[in-house]
Amino acid sequence: MNGPKTTKTDSPSGLNGAAITRLVQNNEVDAFLGLGDFQYDIAQCEDYVDYWARLWGGTMPKLYWVSAPSHDWRPGRNEDLDNFMNGECPGSEAKAAINQERGFIENGQPYSKEFGNWHFAFLSSAQWRYDKTKAMETTKWLDDDLAAAKAAGKHLAVVYHDPYFTSNTEEHERAAELKPWIDVMWKHRVRLTLSGSQHNYERSCPVNNEDECVDDGMTAFQVSTGGIGLRSFATLPSYIEKRFSDTHGFLRMTLREDGSFDWNFVPTSGSGTDSGTRSAP
Repeated sequence: MNGPKTTKTDSPSGLNGAAITRLVQNNEVDAFLGLGDFQYDIAQCEDYVDYWARLWGGTMPKLYWVSAPSHDWRPGRNEDLDNFMNGECPGSEAKAAINQERGFIENGQPYSKEFGNWHFAFLSSAQWRYDKTKAMETTKWLDDDLAAAKAAGKHLAVVYHDPYFTSNTEEHERAAELKPWIDVMWKHRVRLTLSGSQHNYERSCPVNNEDECVDDGMTAFQVSTGGIGLRSFATLPSYIEKRFSDTHGFLRMTLREDGSFDWNFVPTSGSGTDSGTRSAP
């Protein structure tokens, strides 16, 4: 979201943070989902307080977050995101919405949250990089969590940082190690996934765990247009329906009780747009 030492309000990050803050302050959104990375480059307490909070701090009352590798969380280098989100960094006592509800949440700890008739699971893909044992434990947690929500009649969504359904860039390919999570999502017919990391915007067809467009698949959004420099695409997977890499902004969504949803990408620096509706199952 925020570049090294970035505090300028007219920067892409500043324009994005201000636009989303207005929605939060005017109570026009129920939640702001922070997909990471929050603060470049090696983010510690003072960086979140001195830089990120100046441009994005107004989103905290509605913020639900996941920690990403390696800018949000890399063991032994920068491990302060969970402290910051719980108001424990010197100079900032504000807590993210999920921390106000649940208390301290450790980097990498999965959690779930219901918004109306939708059930969201929040996962830290950094586990696959730093602790594969915990990543596999999270796979079991996800299976149980989604099964219970589905049995309760909820529509399912999953949030994680490193994208699986994505075009390559020169810097990143798909996070293939996440396949066990993707298999679980497909098993329970997750309808919506949100991820970031690539420094551009993409939307897939409803896709299954074998990269096939199917009616009951997952619509995968990859939204990493918060304020860092954007990256060009190097490949074009068949399941990608819309993408651009020249625009900063954010994705605004309306989720309905029947499982249908609308999406609208709101540009804040640039002209790329994407909007549409997926009908109820």
